[in-house]
Amino acid sequence: MAFELDSLEQSRQQIGRDIETRLPGTGAQTRRTAAGVIAYAQAGAVHGLHAHIAYRERNFLPDERADAEGVERWAGLFGLWYREPTKASGSADLSGAAGAVLPAGTVLQSTQGVLYTTLPDVTLTGTAGTVAIEAQDAGAAGNLSEGARLTLLTPVPGIQSTLRVGSGGLGGGADAETLDGLRARVLNRLRNPPKGGSLGDYETWALAAHPSVTRAWVTEYEQGAGSVIVRVVCDNEATPIPSQEVLDAVAAYIGARRQAGRKSVYVLPPVGDPVHYQIRLKPDSSAIRATVEAELRDLHRREAAPGATLLISHIREAVSIAVGEIDHELIAPLADLAYGTGVMPIFGDIAWL
Repeated sequence: MAFELDSLEQSRQQIGRDIETRLPGTGAQTRRTAAGVIAYAQAGAVHGLHAHIAYRERNFLPDERADAEGVERWAGLFGLWYREPTKASGSADLSGAAGAVLPAGTVLQSTQGVLYTTLPDVTLTGTAGTVAIEAQDAGAAGNLSEGARLTLLTPVPGIQSTLRVGSGGLGGGADAETLDGLRARVLNRLRNPPKGGSLGDYETWALAAHPSVTRAWVTEYEQGAGSVIVRVVCDNEATPIPSQEVLDAVAAYIGARRQAGRKSVYVLPPVGDPVHYQIRLKPDSSAIRATVEAELRDLHRREAAPGATLLISHIREAVSIAVGEIDHELIAPLADLAYGTGVMPIFGDIAWL
């Protein structure tokens, strides 16, 4: 049976009754007597001690009940700590007059107001070129999809003022890790202690390699005897499919820790297969549509995995539990969604009928 901590008032009443039982006529239930004052003071002290014991018990293990102090103490024991935020990077396509120079350090701005800096000097040999860029500030806000518009803050002679994010987009930007993120890694470390290079170790390394990585899967022998395949996703970014910067960070992190005998370790992105939903809602409103979309996105985060099957019953359930939904008709998909090796469903869009 769980121990229930009495409230301060309950403690005061209990102590007052105990005093009155042993000293009849003292009136320990009121503050107007000396015994009542003692009962109040003792109740406060006892309640404070019990509250402190409850706090220490809550932080004895780093599970969902623990506060930051408990999680951080366990993290320190395992040599873990909050992952630092990282900057988004990638390339941008530019155009202008042949021979024009875009100097390193030129500042660009996205339509959302995020600032980026060009890294090398670029001289146009024709009327178009590509430049490597990096967000000025770390964080997920710096990630942009391919084709997004960037504008020069200061005009550069011979260079068009508008650039476009290049192939693959800008990726690798991540916010500082939250307490829940650190907690998840500590619990994973407890549940999967190092085993000298087991598959579980590769998953642990992948999750620790970059703050954008939220889930990882490890398989063997896809690329031949002795091979290990590590696939990761970034659920908190615009697309869960990781950028090349994230994949490179994971590969480098694992490469520094893996067994020397594992000669073939591949860090790969899952092949994302967008799921396009068609739904008719009853009742239908923008608020209910938003909750349905949130539930479906959460379903993908919980159950979508490379080579897995996304069950149609779970899709219908996700729509049904959305706040405000009374009834719905799922037009598409109409059956379980099964995927081959390395392919996983990602949320595409919803057509509201």
